Amino acid sequence: MKCLFCGYFDSKVIDSRATEDNAAIRRRRECLQCGKRFTTYEKIETIPVVVLKKDNSRQPFDRNKILNGLMSACKKRQVSLSQMVEFVDEIETKIYNSMEREVTSKKIGEMIMEKLKTFDQVAYVRFASVYKEFNDLNTFVEELDTLIKDKAGE
Repeated sequence: MKCLFCGYFDSKVIDSRATEDNAAIRRRRECLQCGKRFTTYEKIETIPVVVLKKDNSRQPFDRNKILNGLMSACKKRQVSLSQMVEFVDEIETKIYNSMEREVTSKKIGEMIMEKLKTFDQVAYVRFASVYKEFNDLNTFVEELDTLIKDKAGE
């Protein structure tokens, strides 16, 4: 860290603490050359993620949309809100860890379905029926057959 006063490139940290809103770390530093003290703030850098929709429009990533879809899929299931929030946290972490600035809604949907398959199969079928836009009973039965074959192959 470059000293504000003499320009020397080395300092020591005297004190570190979180800011009131816990959004950054406040560090009190002392220059090893001139001995003067100064304060720096460290903040986590987040890469804004944009979702590319089917109609080629772009929207900011919104974890609440995943949570709302999951709540609909898990309606009347033995799934707690904390389990759903943890589920969404895992999906969101996966998206941010990919370090991609744009992600397609298709990719997000596939990630959700992949995880739902092992999380709750009824919720999976409900989510898949909306996500894959099942148009008729045959499409629905084909998805169920695939799920049953996957389950038998375990």
